[in-house]
Amino acid sequence: MPNIPFTNNYSDLSSQRGFQFKFHCGKCGNGYMSTFVPNKLNNLASAANMAAGIFGGIFGRAAQSASMIQNYASGPQHDSALDDAVREISPLFKQCTRCGRWVCEPVCWNKKAGLCEHCAPDMDEEIASAQAEAARQQINEKARTIDYLGQRNLEQVVAAQCPSCGAKTQGGKFCPECGASISQKRKCGGCGAEADGSPKFCPECGKKYEG
Repeated sequence: MPNIPFTNNYSDLSSQRGFQFKFHCGKCGNGYMSTFVPNKLNNLASAANMAAGIFGGIFGRAAQSASMIQNYASGPQHDSALDDAVREISPLFKQCTRCGRWVCEPVCWNKKAGLCEHCAPDMDEEIASAQAEAARQQINEKARTIDYLGQRNLEQVVAAQCPSCGAKTQGGKFCPECGASISQKRKCGGCGAEADGSPKFCPECGKKYEG
């Protein structure tokens, strides 16, 4: 088994066709994929299997032998491919001496500090992030000082849809589509009291509503 500087941060994407590995950054999770290396014994086994299918007999025994050879040799060939993949990808990774993480050098390594950005954040990035957060807070604070309601009476119960045609009321007293009244209250013509819903008689004076 080759000496692998990475421990648990790679995925084995190898198949019968060949060998390939993806190495993951311990901070951002980005994956860096090694070059695909064909399985040299796979072509031999495929040719033997094809010959066995056509001719049978001795070629069938040859196919079985080729498959056995492939199974026995795929271990060393796999280890060799992994060793090559490590040498190919390792220049893209740095190990932080403070936390031990393997991180990708292009994104998560602080060159000035010689540590990963989890242990030694990039100051310019931190300042830009703090400025953006402060601006977001200022936007919220300033938005709270503006009166977006104008003269609208929040004590008055209004419907979002017209009770007659179902169109959106847009906060008006009358429907912009059919002109029907949006008010959910009935006003008594006798005492002037208002009642919710559609009662037939005034709950205050008992007079029958007209219309």
